[in-house]
Amino acid sequence: MLFFLMGAAAGALAVFWLGMKWRARADRLEEEKLRLAQEKQIVVDFMHHMVQALGEGLSREELFQRIVHAAILCTEALSACIFEKRPDNQMQGVAVEGLFPPHRPLPSQARTKLTTRARFIEQVLKSEMFDISEGIVGRVARTGQGELIADAAADPRIVKHDDPALAVRSVIAAPIRFQDRMIGVLAVANPAGGLPFTESDFSLVLSLAEQAGLAVHNLESMHFQIEKKQLDLDLALASSIQQMLLPAATPRLAGLDIAAQYVPTQKIGGDLYDFYVLSPTRLGLAVADVSGKGIPASLLMAICRTNLQQIAPHHDSPARVLREVNRAMAGDVCRGMFITILYAVIDVAQGTVTFARAGHELPLISRRDPASGQPVSEFIGSEGMPVGMVETGLFDQAIADQTIPFLPGDTLVLYTDGITEAANEDDKEFSGSRLADALRTLRSRSAGEITLGILDHVRRFSGRDHHRDDLTLVTVKRM
Repeated sequence: MLFFLMGAAAGALAVFWLGMKWRARADRLEEEKLRLAQEKQIVVDFMHHMVQALGEGLSREELFQRIVHAAILCTEALSACIFEKRPDNQMQGVAVEGLFPPHRPLPSQARTKLTTRARFIEQVLKSEMFDISEGIVGRVARTGQGELIADAAADPRIVKHDDPALAVRSVIAAPIRFQDRMIGVLAVANPAGGLPFTESDFSLVLSLAEQAGLAVHNLESMHFQIEKKQLDLDLALASSIQQMLLPAATPRLAGLDIAAQYVPTQKIGGDLYDFYVLSPTRLGLAVADVSGKGIPASLLMAICRTNLQQIAPHHDSPARVLREVNRAMAGDVCRGMFITILYAVIDVAQGTVTFARAGHELPLISRRDPASGQPVSEFIGSEGMPVGMVETGLFDQAIADQTIPFLPGDTLVLYTDGITEAANEDDKEFSGSRLADALRTLRSRSAGEITLGILDHVRRFSGRDHHRDDLTLVTVKRM
């Protein structure tokens, strides 16, 4: 009986200890689950704070500072710093909180400044730059792999500072990256409790750095979108202004049918056309092309238009007008830029057109051949240099007036090189010969129909609506 009782007691004791063991294991599992849940919540909170931060219009520096602050709150570290990777493979501190130890030993003459320790250390970290081949931070930036150093005092890679406040007991460095792009390194130093960082701390900092990389990328994307929207707004405004600078309507002169079309390849372009009613029977018209595209070209075009409007009404000679324009713009045309202009004066009473060409495309005229009576389209040759390309004396010598008959039934076409140089998918250009053929085919139609017909020929040849250069076309038909 005694033996039986002893056996029963031993069995009960075994069950008790087994129960205690399972209870302890369950408690540990519960603690682990709680710890993981807490860490998960920290990361979720961090992500939430970063999303809120991005919505507040934070600067890059402010976002980095928030990331550093979040790292300290999450790890209970005494200090943290973000080192940003520069394009030249140098690392530089961009955000710091607490007395984070500088990457290099402090110079002896600087130690007396430690009375204002926190501010001074921040200045040192933000002014100090080092190569990615140096230290733990450099290694993390170079390899993209995080580092946990539980006992930093025993690690020869850690800088040993004389000041006890800057002693490194334990440190974690984690890469801040987005996809394959290395942004920087998040480093935390010295847990508040005096114990070394753990693997759990390391995992948490890695997660924070990963979310920080996404936050930085999103901030950059948001700023890019804001800048793009602002640029689009600026371009839209510039485009509206440019459209206001172009003639609102073609002038009405007895005996002339006039049409014009301008198709910029970008929102704003560098082509120009304009009309100047010189008398009831005389009309001046200009077509110009500024080298380049975008805002610089459009600004130069606006200056050119202003000068033409001021000068053209005061001179009968197109060559004289262009000489004066060239002089007026001598200080406005930047090096490497120039303007080609064709300026013509149509005299309905005399039945003539007189033009001068400052390096622009040759004018095209369609008329009947006096000998055969057949319609012909031909380019009228003349000399001239672009405005702003050569010195005034050489420009004046090169340019001259040329006068040809302009009789009822004749059609004059002025254009920019966007028409003749429009290319198809084989990179063949529309060319002057195709332009002449198109005019010959369309010559019996109105000026508006001819203009739209030529543009349709260009589109069908190139197989596209968008072209690599601005398209400008002015058609004048003698009635």
